[in-house]
Amino acid sequence: MVLTADSSVAHQTSRRRTPNGWNTTFIGKNRGTLQAGDPVPSSDALYPMAFLVEKEAGAVVHPHFHQADQYQVIVQGTGRLGVHDVASVAVHYTDAYSAYGPIVAAQDGVSWFTLRNAWDPGARYMPAHRRQLREARARYQHREATCGPLPPLTTRALAALSASAGAAVIAEAADGLGSWRYTVPASGSVSGPDPSTGGGQFWLVTAGSAAVGGSALLPVQSCVFVAPDETAARLTAGPGGADLICMQFPKRARD
Repeated sequence: MVLTADSSVAHQTSRRRTPNGWNTTFIGKNRGTLQAGDPVPSSDALYPMAFLVEKEAGAVVHPHFHQADQYQVIVQGTGRLGVHDVASVAVHYTDAYSAYGPIVAAQDGVSWFTLRNAWDPGARYMPAHRRQLREARARYQHREATCGPLPPLTTRALAALSASAGAAVIAEAADGLGSWRYTVPASGSVSGPDPSTGGGQFWLVTAGSAAVGGSALLPVQSCVFVAPDETAARLTAGPGGADLICMQFPKRARD
């Protein structure tokens, strides 16, 4: 399974106002878009979810946790996530049942992608769910991993690239958790890590454009999901080059 989401299409068709800001669905359904009567996905099955959250100046998301492993990628604005100052492009990973926060938007607001490889019914806020969090410690460790900000390459910097390059920005762990940044010159290609080493990968276009597996060129903020049973993804940059982030989930037992 390889899924692609074109950001221009998502913004035109899926952006919706919520009581807490704007939310745009890219891949999968989430608590806010699941319709009455839709079956709720199993929490133990592979179920990729990707959506963009946009918060206005001064907005606060209080400390909480989720039942699914999760990446959050800051793509616009600035703010604070827990003790970390964040800006574009900052990557933040948390294991399931790892509390984090608060998220506080600065005066320019803050926007981030939420990326998961399993269904999640929504945030469980602290301290109301502290007992549930403690009970989950028998199965889940508390883990956070962060990197950035990694400012996307400018149009001029992309045009100056002469060869593809890649490096880990979150070192790969024994269970496959890891993230990599790739910079690719115009019409150049790059292959990512072997998906079988982890629990699925999301790719995010942070500058330029890129195609995967013969797809149309995907513009900035487009994303790709690669399942663990796929071969390594090969992305080809568009005429302006590409700046890409690959984020791999750890291995978990799945249906």
